[in-house]
Amino acid sequence: MSKRNWSIDSLVLIFSFIVLAQLLTYVIPQGQFEREPYPDNPSRSMVIPETYVTATAEQQVSIEPWYFLTAIPKGFEAAQDIIFLIFIAGGVIAILRKSGAIDSVLHRAVARLSGSPGILIAGCLFIFSLGSYTIGMGEEYVPLIPLIVTMSLAMRMDAIVAMGLVWIPYGIGWACAGINPFGVVIAQNIAGLPITSGWAIRIVMMACFLLIAFHHIYRYAIMVQKDPSTSLVAHIDYSTGFDAPDDIRLSGARIAILLAFAAGVVGFVVGASLYGWYIAELTAVFFAIGLSAAVIARISPGDTSRTFIAGAADMTAAALLVGFARTIEVVLADGQVIDSMVNAIANVLRDFGPETSSVGMLFVQTICNFFIPSGSGQAFVTMPIMSPLATLTGVPQQTAVLAYQFGDGFTNMIVPTSALVMGALALGKIPYGAWVRFTAPLLVKLFGLAIVFLILSIHFGDAVGFNA
Repeated sequence: MSKRNWSIDSLVLIFSFIVLAQLLTYVIPQGQFEREPYPDNPSRSMVIPETYVTATAEQQVSIEPWYFLTAIPKGFEAAQDIIFLIFIAGGVIAILRKSGAIDSVLHRAVARLSGSPGILIAGCLFIFSLGSYTIGMGEEYVPLIPLIVTMSLAMRMDAIVAMGLVWIPYGIGWACAGINPFGVVIAQNIAGLPITSGWAIRIVMMACFLLIAFHHIYRYAIMVQKDPSTSLVAHIDYSTGFDAPDDIRLSGARIAILLAFAAGVVGFVVGASLYGWYIAELTAVFFAIGLSAAVIARISPGDTSRTFIAGAADMTAAALLVGFARTIEVVLADGQVIDSMVNAIANVLRDFGPETSSVGMLFVQTICNFFIPSGSGQAFVTMPIMSPLATLTGVPQQTAVLAYQFGDGFTNMIVPTSALVMGALALGKIPYGAWVRFTAPLLVKLFGLAIVFLILSIHFGDAVGFNA
């Protein structure tokens, strides 16, 4: 199943939401909250609780029947900074892959860790979660599935273990990402938070989730080693089709590129913390990393240009989803009903307290990910409502972002509407049902801990600097 087809399905769904948003402007009473600037980000505004008023006849606006079409360019304009970031980050990641730095370090690391099941599992969980935590890696992992399946089979484990070594840390890395430009950066931008804020606490959370994942995978791996008949894919033939790639040399140039990448990431985190760097600076850092990689790898200017354009082109679907998704907020806001929706939901949740509200947000985000597998698209669909809702129900903005990340990230492991999941399973010859049977108990444990972290972030986030 091609990625393009799933992207089209997501676009159809989001476009349907745009039409629905317009229809809602005709049936929901118009009204607005008063707003004030965020203390830490004066360019963004936040709702003031208990200030909602229904619009008078003179204040009401009328939306033309075709407005949902004319609002689309406004949606793209409102999301332009994120769209440009997505294109440039996609182009830079393509250059990094062209240099061979990413693939070589991943292949080399996995090969070095293959000495024992425990070391291999721990190493893969760390490596792949870190890639998702930093730059939102996911597609880059798909070609590695056959390699890791080969190693797992050689160690008398199975393809389920191999898939778990890649896709479980991928989901956890997205769920706890600190500087992922396709997920947490977008959500924090919408919520009016300093981007990459709370990254250190997210690392601690990620470590806790990884410990649970390690126990789950390791126990299954040992069980299969002792009795191969217990494997969930014991009936699948793995005698052919799993060969290691040719070039996995970790040369000096590739090490230098990885160091340049690490320096760029660290530099941006420092700049964001000390100097208020934002999306424009993050875009510049990505661009600088790409240029450095091209120079170090001695990629010609023409080849660099073509690679960058191809990588950016691969992000077209994600960029389009962002623009269309932002249009939903534009229609609701211009129709003066988004505040009415937030106020109605807040009135329901207010009596339950912020703890229940945060869990409700997690539930909504989890369901949304099955219909909108794009993390960036989901952020623009849900966060414009969740952010003001958080203010009204006493939920910190950082907790609302965390609920989005947990709801999006963990289900990234199994969501059947994701071309990445289905493609990776196909490469590993793993039936979808077998994969769900393996991951379902783990997801129950991960979501249980996620709820604990959401509640802790409400009560102790300020004390540990998470909500700053």
